Amino acid sequence: MFRKFIYLLALAREQHFGRAAAACHVSQPTLSNAIRQLEEELQVPIVERGQKFSGFTPEGLKVLDYARRVVAECDGLRQELTAMAQGLSGHLRLGAIPTALPAVARLLAPFNRRYPKIRSCITSLSSREIQRQLESFDLDAAVTYLDNEPLSHVRTVPLYTERYFLLTRRTDGGGPARSIRWADAADLPLCLLTGDMQNRRIADSAFRMADRSVTPVTETNSILTLYTLVRSGLGAAVVPGQLLTVVSPQPDLVALPLVEPELSYTVGLVTTDRDPASPLAKALAGLVVEEGLAASIRSATDAALAPWLR
Repeated sequence: MFRKFIYLLALAREQHFGRAAAACHVSQPTLSNAIRQLEEELQVPIVERGQKFSGFTPEGLKVLDYARRVVAECDGLRQELTAMAQGLSGHLRLGAIPTALPAVARLLAPFNRRYPKIRSCITSLSSREIQRQLESFDLDAAVTYLDNEPLSHVRTVPLYTERYFLLTRRTDGGGPARSIRWADAADLPLCLLTGDMQNRRIADSAFRMADRSVTPVTETNSILTLYTLVRSGLGAAVVPGQLLTVVSPQPDLVALPLVEPELSYTVGLVTTDRDPASPLAKALAGLVVEEGLAASIRSATDAALAPWLR
């Protein structure tokens, strides 16, 4: 039955019988027959029948949820047994909101030094997609917001506080100011993240609190692109402090803390709240606490921001 669960998860991921079969390195008839056998064994319809895949039945969704838990626990057992014999190894699947990507390297560098046999894959995702992939066990862990639109059924370890800045050219309103109000920033041509990003929803909320609304001149799902747009003179941008830790200060640019309201949200490491925990996720969360990585990230962030704020 375990192999049939693997086929079922592939079908859920690919949403297509042919692609699911290719992902499992079997023929399409083999995969289709295995799922039919699973339906017969459980005596429930799992897949909506039609000319092509069109979704799962309510019973099928229940089976799919169970299959995810079984496969995830089996993977965890395999990792634990391997760790007992040869040390922790495997493939860490880590999701991160785009604004947190600069901090991920500071998280993984000491992790890779301690566990050199572990390979890591980092995927940039929205906070909502992170929730979905944690629930489906497609991620071992993620770095995302903890206190704004918080995730459910997760364990958390705080890493840093996200602060917000207006990145602009000095000739476009930067001047000698030490900060800028959200209401005043709304008068500038703005480049913002796309609406599916929680950072954008935070910015929109701040503008509403300042009794303003904005229509950006440009939108992007990349925080690095925000920097290049400002450099090109297309407008100013609302950016998280982490962006300013990976780009060099420029004499023609200024980063102004956004105030009235002054907002900050906690970003942290999240893992699925389940027992037994994924060995890789457990090791990563443990390392964050043992080595004080949250304090290290905050210290490095403050040092990198200092030149921008002069």
